[in-house]
Order: sequence, then structure tokens, then C-alpha cells
Amino acid sequence: MKAMVCTKYGSPDVLQLKEVAKPAPKQDEVLVKVHAASLNAADLETLRGEFIVRIAAPRKPMYKILGSDIAGRVEAVGGNVKRFQPGDEVWGDLSFPHGLGALAEYVCASEEALAPKPAKMTFEEAATYPQAAIIALQSLRDKGQIQPGHKVLINGAGGGMGTFAVQIAKHFGAEVTGVDSTSKLGLLRSIGADQVMDYTHEDYTRSGQHYDLILDVAAHRSVFDYYRALSPEGIFMMVGGSLSTLLQVVFLGALISRIGSKKIGLNTWKPNKREDLALLGELFETGEVVPVIDKCYPLSEAAEAFRQLEAGHVKGKVVITM
Repeated sequence: MKAMVCTKYGSPDVLQLKEVAKPAPKQDEVLVKVHAASLNAADLETLRGEFIVRIAAPRKPMYKILGSDIAGRVEAVGGNVKRFQPGDEVWGDLSFPHGLGALAEYVCASEEALAPKPAKMTFEEAATYPQAAIIALQSLRDKGQIQPGHKVLINGAGGGMGTFAVQIAKHFGAEVTGVDSTSKLGLLRSIGADQVMDYTHEDYTRSGQHYDLILDVAAHRSVFDYYRALSPEGIFMMVGGSLSTLLQVVFLGALISRIGSKKIGLNTWKPNKREDLALLGELFETGEVVPVIDKCYPLSEAAEAFRQLEAGHVKGKVVITM
């Protein structure tokens, strides 16, 4: 089978399209013929070998085939698999500890990492949801305690997770401000943002506005800047950004949250939570939460897809098709 192989950390140039052995499922695994995969910020971090990644794998990638979000069709099952059979259409998130491997024509995965794909979704649409939409949903609903009428700001709203977050926040009845670059503001309005802000001209932490919930996909400021932008009982959730801000959120954010009414923290999401995938499937059918796909690339052009993601040009998600 063909796979995009990564044997060392670096730029997208280190990726190589190779013929590799087709995997065979273990007793508790499912062999999936991959129809589509999508890229997330975490895939780019893994490719580069950023600090968090190197804690577990200091010298080279833990897995040679990257990619976590998949949608495809079951081709074979192990003897202990109970929930799937050949021919079933599935979607899922293969991020740690499930072994990655989405950027290939076939992948073996634990049945716990998969769920039945909604019938009305294409494989390309389904591949966009498993990580980005789940993190957005759990960050807003579970950690963010979103309520109707809340003023919610999403920074990085034009990217993969951000476009889902805008729509999910509107589903919960929030007033949404989307922050991103100039070229993405029209997109944000089209998916329901009530207000938009161009980060190249305005710093939302110094705008004088206060928010009940801030979801930041690209946090890189001091936690005290975020604290200033919160309403008296507001919540700031970091879901992506710089290492320095991450460390501030972990240590200073915990202290701030303990002694005051404002909360600053992170979301440790639960991947492949079946009831959450089911809810997202329902919201797709009603048209409330639909994926924004910038472009579909064939597997052979996955490196170019990574380059576009790295450059920040992607509106919504990029999808890799097999």
C-alpha cells in the first residue's frame, strides 16, 4: 500500500510517499481502508518535533506514518472485535495511544478508536470532525460551561477547530466574536459569527470588551492579558499556542482559578467519545455544524497540504484523500 512516511522531525520536505506493507489486524483491531484523512495542528507539531512531542520521542517520530483523523470502510476485523464487520463505514481519531497512521491507504486501529460514520456524510466531511470538532465541543460545553446568551470569543476562529467552535457556540445560543486574519473574516460571518475582529489590526485583550468565555487556539500572550479580557466569572480555555503561554496557564492559571472567580485553564479532551460524535452527526444533519473544507489533496501531495497549514493560509480544514 502507499503511505506518507516520516522517519525524522523537520519541515514537510521530510515526508516521503512510499510503498509499505499492508497491515493485518490483531485480535482486537479493525483494518480500515482509508478514504479520507484530515490534518490538525497536532499533526504539524508532531512533524516538526516540538517540545511536547519530544518528551515521549526525543530523537525521531514515535510512529512513521502520521495523521490521526480518518474516515473509511472496514475491510477486516480481528477475532475479538464485536462492534464492526467488513463493509461498515467508520470515522475516528487515532491520536495517542492509538498509533496514528491515517496518511496511508490502510490502517489498523482498536475498535475503541472508531465509531459508525453518519450515513449522510461524505468520507471527506467525516474526516474533518474526530479531533477538531470534539475538542471544540468539549472545550465549550464541558470546560467552558457555555450558556445561552454568553459572550464568547474564539481566537483562531478561521482554522479547523475554530470554524467548528463558532458553529457549536451558536448552537448553544451564545453571542460569538470570531478573531482571525483579514482574509478569513468573511468566512467567519458566513458561518454565524456575530462580530469579527482582525487580529492584525486589533488585540482582543486590549479592546475593552469582556467575555464570559474565551477559547484561544493560538494563545501566545501573558495570562494576565487574558484575565483582563474576562467578565467577572469568565473562563479562558487554551487549546493551542506557544509553550511559554502553556506553562503560564498550567501554573499561574491554576493559582488564579483557585483564588478568584475567573478561571484560566486547558482542556484535556476525551477522544472518540461516542455520544459526542453522535451529537456532531445530528448537528451536521440539521445544518447547524458543518465542516469548512479549504481543499482536498491527494495523498501524494500531503507535504503541500502541511505547507499550507504551516503558513496559516488554510480556511477550515485540509483533507487528504486516498
